[in-house]
Amino acid sequence: MTGMLNFRCERRNAHNRNAEFRRNIMANTNDWLNFEHLAEDKVREGLKPPSMYKVILNNDDYTPMEFVIDVLQKFFSYDVERATQLMLKVHYQGKAICGVFTAEVAETKVAQVNIYARENEHPLLCTLEKA
Repeated sequence: MTGMLNFRCERRNAHNRNAEFRRNIMANTNDWLNFEHLAEDKVREGLKPPSMYKVILNNDDYTPMEFVIDVLQKFFSYDVERATQLMLKVHYQGKAICGVFTAEVAETKVAQVNIYARENEHPLLCTLEKA
């Protein structure tokens, strides 16, 4: 009986040591996994925001107004009213800014609009300028 009692005590002590070991590991791991100092270093380095680009729709004498509205809804997510306002601005002022985006997004939108216009046999031209 004494042997069994000693075994239980040793087992309990081993369990307590393991629990303490795990607590220490977790405490050290939390320090080790703390990445806040890395974020602070980046802020200190003064990260600048990405360059922004204006996506511009240019007027021509051949593209139907309805098609321009369709483009503004499809690629820039404007509702009918806002798309119509922008279409009229393109028509009367020669061009209009459809949005301001990061370089990659702006390039993608310009390409999508120009490809869509060509597929539908319209000379509509979409360009970008640095904002």
